[in-house]
Amino acid sequence: MLAQHAALGRATMVIPMDMPLPTSPSPDTAFRVSPEAATRLQDIIAAQPGIDAASTALRVSVLAGGCNGFQYSFALDGEARPDDIVVPAGSARVRVDPASMDLLSGAELHFNDSLMGAHFTVRNPNATSSCGCGTSFSID
Repeated sequence: MLAQHAALGRATMVIPMDMPLPTSPSPDTAFRVSPEAATRLQDIIAAQPGIDAASTALRVSVLAGGCNGFQYSFALDGEARPDDIVVPAGSARVRVDPASMDLLSGAELHFNDSLMGAHFTVRNPNATSSCGCGTSFSID
């Protein structure tokens, strides 16, 4: 489904939360959210006092840096940007900028809760190496 941004004259793909993702990734749906990550994100947003849950999403970005060349960044964000790619995560949403999406193609956001700690992680098939903590990676 395409929604037209009237002020910008741009079309953006919006995937209803009850609609399954396509089996072959397109640029707007190549990044997925695991059920564990969706549940944890919903819990985090619901627990934040004084935020508008309807407009708040988790922003996932890939930045230059870290011990392997690129690092993941996760932050709650209440403002959508015109070029954001929105990925449904249960009743919550994840926002990704187009440059980061290029490096996240085919990847999955996951929430890991283990004896080593609880954290969001990215299962990225494009990463050729990663650091021990899992927040930075490199590609060839």
